[in-house]
Amino acid sequence: MYIYNVTINVDQAIHDTWLNWMKTVHIPAMLATGKFKKALLTRVVIEEEMGGTTYSVQYTTDSKETLEKYYSENADKLRAQSNPFEGKFVAFRTELEVIGEAHNEIFNQ
Repeated sequence: MYIYNVTINVDQAIHDTWLNWMKTVHIPAMLATGKFKKALLTRVVIEEEMGGTTYSVQYTTDSKETLEKYYSENADKLRAQSNPFEGKFVAFRTELEVIGEAHNEIFNQ
């Protein structure tokens, strides 16, 4: 399993509009490609020296091959959708390979 992680610092001037766009347009469009089975949107809890608010979006996919298909078939089009926000955000993308996963289950007796 792979996680495609996008970390974005967003200028306060567009914050609310951008966040709504992420929730209602961009993340649903990413999932609609069929390449990702889920997305997790989080706010990075840190005071940014450069200002703005930082978020991380983690898109889970089944394999490196599927992620490569996203890059070749969908990435350019979906990244172009952010043009209205051009110059008001900075994005940093990373690929994470899941090595293992653990869960802590609490049982009621």
